[in-house]
Amino acid sequence: MFASRLIPALRAPLRQAALRRGYADVADGKLALSLVLPHQSIYSSSGVYSVNIPASSGDMNIYANHVPVVEALNPGVIEVIEDSGSQGKKWFISAGFATVHANNSLTINAVEAYPLDKISPENVRAGLADAQRVLSSNAPDAEKEEANIEIEVYQSLQHALSQK
Repeated sequence: MFASRLIPALRAPLRQAALRRGYADVADGKLALSLVLPHQSIYSSSGVYSVNIPASSGDMNIYANHVPVVEALNPGVIEVIEDSGSQGKKWFISAGFATVHANNSLTINAVEAYPLDKISPENVRAGLADAQRVLSSNAPDAEKEEANIEIEVYQSLQHALSQK
């Protein structure tokens, strides 16, 4: 009952904020990107043209003035396009969250991120084979669950490398 009263009460302020936002809010047309790992910041409120993310609800392309949203990220490629028409920089992430804020900024918190061009296809194939061996062995259930996660990540890596 409380939630049914609270949600309509939140909609009005959010709708008003959305109506106030306009394309003039961003003078340079850039999105402020922060791509943060536990041990490093790759981008820190840097102005970029767009960012493609592997959201759990489907791949998304985020531009300036995107509607605010929070998305869980699947293993996959984050592509940062710094200027219109430029080649994107690509990082493979294993998991994380992306938050598009109302102030025209995007924060991506990732567990790990690696430049896609630095990943060896041979190492990916070997890692996938090792994880599949563990999964088909008599290993404890906990090890098999870890192997399942590794297989998902390695398969996502293989797909990303084939799309390069």
